[in-house]
Parts: sequence; structure tokens; C-alpha cells
Amino acid sequence: MAIIVDQNKRVMVQGITGREGSARTNLMLEYGTNIVGGCTPKRGGQEVHGLPVFNTVKETIENLGEIDISVAFVPAPLVKHAAIEAIEAGIKLVAIIPDRVPLYDVLEVAEVAEEFDADFVGPNTVGVMSPEKAVLGMMGGRAETAREWFHKGNVGVMSRSGGLSASTGYYICQTGIGISTIVHVGGDSVVGLTFPDIAKKFQADDETDLIVMLGEIGGSQEERVADLIESGEVTKPIVAYIGGKNAQSGTRYSHAGAIIEGGRGTWEGKVERLSEVGVKLVENFDDIPHIVKETLTTDEHR
Repeated sequence: MAIIVDQNKRVMVQGITGREGSARTNLMLEYGTNIVGGCTPKRGGQEVHGLPVFNTVKETIENLGEIDISVAFVPAPLVKHAAIEAIEAGIKLVAIIPDRVPLYDVLEVAEVAEEFDADFVGPNTVGVMSPEKAVLGMMGGRAETAREWFHKGNVGVMSRSGGLSASTGYYICQTGIGISTIVHVGGDSVVGLTFPDIAKKFQADDETDLIVMLGEIGGSQEERVADLIESGEVTKPIVAYIGGKNAQSGTRYSHAGAIIEGGRGTWEGKVERLSEVGVKLVENFDDIPHIVKETLTTDEHR
């Protein structure tokens, strides 16, 4: 089992006729993602990479049947409409790739998602990958590269950094250990599926034995994972790296999701809280593969 996406999930692309939508659809198709079609307003009747294009999500579903996931490659100002359209049509997961989506638009999407019992990943995400199964978004850049870099295994990766998502997966796989799923939750201050949500999914996943958490200053996602560990809801070992050690209070670091104000969201606070519940903290990013391998080996011999 893979969390979020595998080769059996039926996927559509919103904005499939656009430059980015078309290019990333090709990546996902070549990697093995089960994309069945897509939509762009006023482009119905066209084809992209042999896939049918419709005007709306509703038309796509009416013609192709039930859709599990929609991947949105639309301009940021149109994200709210696209995501809500997909959710109201009955799609249970939307991957929102674009950045610069207005905060209040994301809040509206979150409200509709809760009403319809749906989820979304992002915005501002490079996506999700379950190696040798499927990819959503743009992780890996090209299908050939993704197949070379990432191999199936038992380590789940969740990240607030797009760049670190792929590079961590790559370096772990270079040690001979594989990945179950990589999830970039998105870099904005408000996102859909958060670290606690993903941690619980990894906890329930039979193919994941260890979780790597790539956090950073700002917000409280990492501390809320610590709460789950403390309550016993997450028991699998976690190796964590927290970026932004040298950032000063009041400083914006990296992107909109990494803002520290006063004592909230600091590197020291996150590290202290995670240490309290037994998370293995890695101060140097390069040490992650070694610590992951060491932790897995130790767990096997318990």
C-alpha cells in the first residue's frame, strides 16, 4: 500500500492544455501515473498526450467515470475556483501545485474540503511520489530521472521544502534503502494535508517502517507531530531535520510558511519539543541517510 497515490488511483489534470500542465502530465504519464484525462475551460474536444480534454471537471467525470485525484496546474488566481470545482464534483483529493495562491483562497478551499470530506495537498507543492508506482506534480523533473533516483522501500518522507523532498529521497536511496512515499506538504503558511495528517497516514501504512520529517522554522506542524507521538497515535521511529537554525526572530526564511515571530515557531522550540518525545534530530542534513540506516538496523534487531 502507498499513501495518497499509487498506480491504481484514477487521476485527472486541471489545466492540462497549459504549458506547465501539459509538460507535467507527460512526466506523470511516463512515470506510470494512471491519468485518464483532463479539463481546461473552452478547450473541450482537444487531446493532450493522447488524453481527452473536457471543459469542466463535471464533464470529465461524466465521460470517464469516477476520478480519485485531481492535479491542478492553473494560475494562482484561479486555484480557488478549480479546487472547489473538483471537490464539489466528488473528487476526494486535489494536489494544488501553484505557488502565490492568496491565503484567503486557501482558507475557502479548506472550508469546502471539510464540508465534502475531501483533502488537498499544497498549495506551493512539488507534489507526491510513491516510487515505482506513481507521481503527482513535478517531483523528479523527468520520468527517467525519477526512476533512476527513487526506489521502492520502507522509509516515508514528509517535507515542508520542495528541494529537500527530492534530494532527501535521492540520498536515502543511494544508501540502498528505498522510499515508500515522499510528500511535499507545501511551503505556504496554510496548507491542506499537514505533517500530523501525513504522519498518521504513514503510521497506518504497512509499507512504511520509519518516517523522515524535513521541517523548518515557523508554524507548529512539527510540534503537533510531537503531540501525536506523546499520545501514542504515532509510534514508528522518526528522524527529523529542522531548517532555519540561524534565522532571527521576525525574519522570513525561505518562503511564506517559515515565519518566526517572538517565541513561536523557533528552531530551538521545535528541537526541544521533538527531543522530548524521542525523535532523532539530525543537525546536519548530510547525516540523514546514515541516521536512517542506523535506526532501521537497530529496530530490526530489537
